[in-house]
Amino acid sequence: MTRHWRITDGRGLVSLVDGDGVVGEQPVLQPGDTHDYVSGCPLPTPHGSMEGHYTFHREDGSLIEVAIPHFPLAAPATAR
Repeated sequence: MTRHWRITDGRGLVSLVDGDGVVGEQPVLQPGDTHDYVSGCPLPTPHGSMEGHYTFHREDGSLIEVAIPHFPLAAPATAR
């Protein structure tokens, strides 16, 4: 339902992004299901990193927060 991202650019500047989970989509996932999508983020430097979480609604109405661990970012022109 929602997402929270902490985006750190190559200079150490942090941007926080909060909003709808998967912009324009709210997939219903059953245990074992997956959902793929393509997205982007603002990154004013060639490299940075990102981490955050998604919040999901369970069938019983309760919420579950799923952490997305820290991962590196590299602008396509600089990726090797």
